[in-house]
Amino acid sequence: MSLFLGVGIAIAGYFIGDGLKNWKNPSEKNFIDHFKKNDRPELIEAGEVHRFIGTPKGDTKALLEENRDIPSIKINGKMYFSRTSLRAWLEAHKLHSN
Repeated sequence: MSLFLGVGIAIAGYFIGDGLKNWKNPSEKNFIDHFKKNDRPELIEAGEVHRFIGTPKGDTKALLEENRDIPSIKINGKMYFSRTSLRAWLEAHKLHSN
């Protein structure tokens, strides 16, 4: 029981100390923000592009093979795509259906 009490006091002390540390700078990241998944890597492996653009793997593979002008980078033999560049390329190559 004293173990749980000690752990509880330690956790409470951390949160209080973190709050006091950020008192004058409230925009500073807090403890909870470190667990949010908003910070995603900029580079996507070629095999994961389908998740980013929301298409089946086969369709994405065909898109990448047919459009060699899609901005990419090769690191240690693996092909990667920048989220920003890929988004811009997709926007520039929208198919307009009328």
